[in-house]
Amino acid sequence: MTQTPASSALPVTRMHRAALVEDALHEIVERRLRNRGFRPVITAYTGYGGPGWARVMARVVLTRGSHARKRLEKVRGWRSFMSSPVSNAVVRIQIGETVTETRTDRSGYVDCRVKGDLAPGWAKAQLSTDGGATVEAPVRVVDPDCKFGLISDIDDTVMVTALPRPLLAAWNTFVLDEHARMAVPGMAVLYERLVTANAGAPVFYLSTGAWNVAPALTRFLGRHLYPAGPLLLTDWGPTADRWFRSGQEHKRNTLRRLAQEFPNIRWLLIGDDGQHDQELYSEFAQTHPESVAAVAIRRLSPTQAVLAGAIPGPAGTPEAVGSGGKTWFSAPDGAGLWSLLRDADVV
Repeated sequence: MTQTPASSALPVTRMHRAALVEDALHEIVERRLRNRGFRPVITAYTGYGGPGWARVMARVVLTRGSHARKRLEKVRGWRSFMSSPVSNAVVRIQIGETVTETRTDRSGYVDCRVKGDLAPGWAKAQLSTDGGATVEAPVRVVDPDCKFGLISDIDDTVMVTALPRPLLAAWNTFVLDEHARMAVPGMAVLYERLVTANAGAPVFYLSTGAWNVAPALTRFLGRHLYPAGPLLLTDWGPTADRWFRSGQEHKRNTLRRLAQEFPNIRWLLIGDDGQHDQELYSEFAQTHPESVAAVAIRRLSPTQAVLAGAIPGPAGTPEAVGSGGKTWFSAPDGAGLWSLLRDADVV
């Protein structure tokens, strides 16, 4: 069985000039690296699915044989962007006895929905490509009887990043060591309490961040005791029709996709007031009211709001307000949000 990557599903009549230049550079670099003995390595991301299907996400890049394991070590952010993708590479995905064959997109990514016999809980898919070692990709299989789940932003919601400011964004992404990143107080405890109170509830981490930093983000979440769950990131850089991908559109499309894939789940949407979370969540709550249990917004301090490029809101106590037909909870940290959610019987 052959599966076409999701990124190749839409026909493109003419590639953007920036994409053509990027593809040409990738082709030159890939050819030279292969001549120097570099080989393909698969970086597998955490996928998700339901009984009978799974969404598998990964990337194929070139690296030296002796450096294959070092790519997974704890390094500064900029190193994760220094890799050469392998486009149009054949990737075989095996779940149980079912094998699906697909190809990477122009940036080396695989993102496809495949068939497989999966039981609720955590499962694994095996990924292989010619010339590279087989790797395992964890898959979060959602129970069809599950009625509650979490969708969480990352930047300034679970991790302090002040992302919208260009210089600070560049510093946090390319320079800052992952150990220097700070967790938002109380949020890990909040998430753990939510999944404990709702057995089997899935947690998805939705961000406009690049896939390149997924391993570092996964380590950060684990180190700070956040519940494990798929990261839903994006690929920076030129697309077939524009200079850069739209982060807001990525979040908007992902929310719609999750609502379609899990129609029985009502989501608790968690974000912050420093970016566009409130706008996107409000829009989603209005168009998919049956898919939203509530919205929890982490309120930035005046200083954090300025660093994040937002207008500081009034300081005050935690509050619950109505918006988009749903109850919105706002507090400066996880403890405040838990108190509001518990008192409102959301959990």
